Amino acid sequence: MAEQYTSEITQFLQSYKSNHPDVEQRQRDGRARLWDKAQDPELAEGFKQARVRQKPYVYQNN
Repeated sequence: MAEQYTSEITQFLQSYKSNHPDVEQRQRDGRARLWDKAQDPELAEGFKQARVRQKPYVYQNN
């Protein structure tokens, strides 16, 4: 039976993760800091109401 193919990238990532066991936790922390934020429903509603409708053809001057 043939061995299962593992690409160089996959080998590198596996090696990196074994040498740096904290990398996944640091990735989760970075994501939480930048993206996983609590949303304010009142603020979101205000943005929705303040939205200005775009004309069907934006390049027309009339």
